[in-house]
Amino acid sequence: MQKLDLPEYKFKYRSEGSKTLILDDIRKKYVAMTPEEWVRQNFLKYLITEKKYPASLIIVEAALKLNTLKKRCDAVVYNNCGKPLLIVECKAPEVDVTQKTFDQIARYNMTYKVNYLIVTNGIKHFCCRIDFKKMNYIFLESIPAFEEIMVNCG
Repeated sequence: MQKLDLPEYKFKYRSEGSKTLILDDIRKKYVAMTPEEWVRQNFLKYLITEKKYPASLIIVEAALKLNTLKKRCDAVVYNNCGKPLLIVECKAPEVDVTQKTFDQIARYNMTYKVNYLIVTNGIKHFCCRIDFKKMNYIFLESIPAFEEIMVNCG
Protein backbone atom coordinates (compact mmCIF):
# COMPACT_ATOMS: atom_id res chain seq x y z
CA MET A 1 0.00 0.00 0.00
CA GLN A 2 0.98 3.59 -0.58
CA LYS A 3 3.09 5.47 1.98
CA LEU A 4 0.93 8.01 3.79
CA ASP A 5 1.73 11.27 5.55
CA LEU A 6 1.21 9.58 8.91
CA PRO A 7 3.48 7.64 11.27
CA GLU A 8 3.96 3.98 10.31
CA TYR A 9 1.88 1.52 12.31
CA LYS A 10 1.77 -2.25 12.53
CA PHE A 11 -1.39 -4.02 11.41
CA LYS A 12 -2.59 -7.61 11.29
CA TYR A 13 -3.45 -8.99 7.87
CA ARG A 14 -4.86 -12.17 6.45
CA SER A 15 -5.76 -13.49 3.03
CA GLU A 16 -9.06 -14.82 1.76
CA GLY A 17 -8.58 -16.18 -1.71
CA SER A 18 -7.05 -13.36 -3.72
CA LYS A 19 -8.16 -10.68 -1.23
CA THR A 20 -6.03 -9.15 1.49
CA LEU A 21 -7.88 -8.27 4.68
CA ILE A 22 -6.75 -5.90 7.44
CA LEU A 23 -7.85 -6.17 11.05
CA ASP A 24 -9.98 -3.24 12.13
CA ASP A 25 -9.18 -3.06 15.85
CA ILE A 26 -12.26 -0.95 16.57
CA ARG A 27 -14.79 -3.19 14.82
CA LYS A 28 -12.85 -6.30 15.93
CA LYS A 29 -13.04 -7.87 12.46
CA TYR A 30 -11.04 -8.22 9.28
CA VAL A 31 -12.16 -6.01 6.40
CA ALA A 32 -11.16 -5.79 2.73
CA MET A 33 -7.92 -3.88 2.24
CA THR A 34 -8.79 -1.09 -0.17
CA PRO A 35 -6.88 2.17 -0.59
CA GLU A 36 -9.61 4.00 1.36
CA GLU A 37 -9.57 1.39 4.13
CA TRP A 38 -5.76 1.74 4.33
CA VAL A 39 -6.21 5.47 4.94
CA ARG A 40 -8.99 4.90 7.49
CA GLN A 41 -7.04 2.32 9.50
CA ASN A 42 -3.89 4.46 9.54
CA PHE A 43 -5.75 7.66 10.42
CA LEU A 44 -7.70 5.99 13.24
CA LYS A 45 -4.43 4.58 14.64
CA TYR A 46 -3.03 8.12 14.45
CA LEU A 47 -6.00 9.54 16.39
CA ILE A 48 -5.73 6.81 19.03
CA THR A 49 -1.94 6.67 19.35
CA GLU A 50 -0.80 10.24 18.76
CA LYS A 51 -3.85 12.32 19.67
CA LYS A 52 -5.10 10.08 22.52
CA TYR A 53 -8.63 9.50 21.23
CA PRO A 54 -10.15 6.56 23.19
CA ALA A 55 -10.85 3.71 20.76
CA SER A 56 -13.96 2.88 22.81
CA LEU A 57 -15.48 6.26 21.83
CA ILE A 58 -14.99 5.81 18.07
CA ILE A 59 -17.66 4.29 15.84
CA VAL A 60 -16.49 3.14 12.41
CA GLU A 61 -18.98 3.28 9.52
CA ALA A 62 -21.57 5.01 11.66
CA ALA A 63 -24.97 4.80 9.99
CA LEU A 64 -27.05 7.89 9.41
CA LYS A 65 -30.14 8.90 7.47
CA LEU A 66 -30.20 11.89 5.11
CA ASN A 67 -33.81 12.45 4.18
CA THR A 68 -34.68 8.95 2.94
CA LEU A 69 -31.12 7.90 2.03
CA LYS A 70 -29.06 5.65 4.29
CA LYS A 71 -25.40 6.73 4.46
CA ARG A 72 -22.32 5.85 6.51
CA CYS A 73 -19.66 8.11 8.03
CA ASP A 74 -16.16 6.67 7.98
CA ALA A 75 -15.83 7.40 11.70
CA VAL A 76 -17.55 9.38 14.42
CA VAL A 77 -15.91 10.22 17.76
CA TYR A 78 -18.12 10.60 20.84
CA ASN A 79 -17.63 11.92 24.35
CA ASN A 80 -18.20 9.78 27.47
CA CYS A 81 -21.91 10.63 27.47
CA GLY A 82 -22.57 9.56 23.90
CA LYS A 83 -22.54 13.06 22.35
CA PRO A 84 -20.86 13.09 18.92
CA LEU A 85 -17.83 15.41 18.78
CA LEU A 86 -16.10 14.83 15.46
CA ILE A 87 -16.67 13.21 12.06
CA VAL A 88 -13.86 11.74 9.95
CA GLU A 89 -14.21 11.24 6.19
CA CYS A 90 -11.47 9.21 4.47
CA LYS A 91 -10.65 9.05 0.80
CA ALA A 92 -8.12 6.93 -1.06
CA PRO A 93 -4.69 8.56 -1.48
CA GLU A 94 -5.21 9.12 -5.19
CA VAL A 95 -8.50 10.97 -4.59
CA ASP A 96 -8.12 14.73 -4.30
CA VAL A 97 -9.86 16.35 -1.36
CA THR A 98 -12.23 18.82 -3.01
CA GLN A 99 -15.21 20.98 -2.20
CA LYS A 100 -17.37 17.96 -3.08
CA THR A 101 -15.72 16.04 -0.21
CA PHE A 102 -16.49 18.86 2.22
CA ASP A 103 -20.07 19.05 0.92
CA GLN A 104 -20.41 15.33 1.69
CA ILE A 105 -19.17 15.62 5.28
CA ALA A 106 -21.24 18.80 5.78
CA ARG A 107 -24.37 16.85 4.78
CA TYR A 108 -23.46 14.17 7.32
CA ASN A 109 -23.08 16.89 9.91
CA MET A 110 -26.70 17.98 9.39
CA THR A 111 -27.51 14.79 11.32
CA TYR A 112 -24.68 14.75 13.86
CA LYS A 113 -24.14 18.48 14.47
CA VAL A 114 -20.54 17.99 15.64
CA ASN A 115 -18.10 20.84 16.20
CA TYR A 116 -15.19 19.26 14.29
CA LEU A 117 -14.87 17.77 10.81
CA ILE A 118 -11.81 15.98 9.43
CA VAL A 119 -11.24 15.01 5.81
CA THR A 120 -8.14 13.03 4.84
CA ASN A 121 -6.77 11.09 1.91
CA GLY A 122 -3.80 9.98 3.99
CA ILE A 123 -1.55 12.51 2.27
CA LYS A 124 -3.42 15.70 3.08
CA HIS A 125 -5.46 16.16 6.25
CA PHE A 126 -7.96 18.96 6.78
CA CYS A 127 -9.72 19.76 10.04
CA CYS A 128 -12.21 22.50 10.65
CA ARG A 129 -14.12 23.69 13.70
CA ILE A 130 -17.74 24.62 13.17
CA ASP A 131 -19.12 27.73 14.85
CA PHE A 132 -22.88 27.20 14.82
CA LYS A 133 -23.62 30.63 16.34
CA LYS A 134 -21.71 32.54 13.65
CA MET A 135 -22.72 29.99 10.98
CA ASN A 136 -19.14 29.54 9.73
CA TYR A 137 -16.11 27.28 10.07
CA ILE A 138 -12.42 27.76 10.71
CA PHE A 139 -9.72 25.48 9.30
CA LEU A 140 -7.26 24.42 11.99
CA GLU A 141 -3.52 24.17 11.47
CA SER A 142 -3.37 20.71 13.04
CA ILE A 143 -5.58 17.87 14.19
CA PRO A 144 -6.59 18.60 17.82
CA ALA A 145 -5.89 16.12 20.60
CA PHE A 146 -8.91 14.47 22.21
CA GLU A 147 -8.56 16.57 25.37
CA GLU A 148 -8.82 19.74 23.23
CA ILE A 149 -12.22 18.80 21.78
CA MET A 150 -13.65 16.98 24.77
CA VAL A 151 -16.96 18.43 25.87
CA ASN A 152 -18.11 17.67 29.39
CA CYS A 153 -21.36 15.85 29.92
CA GLY A 154 -24.35 17.80 31.01
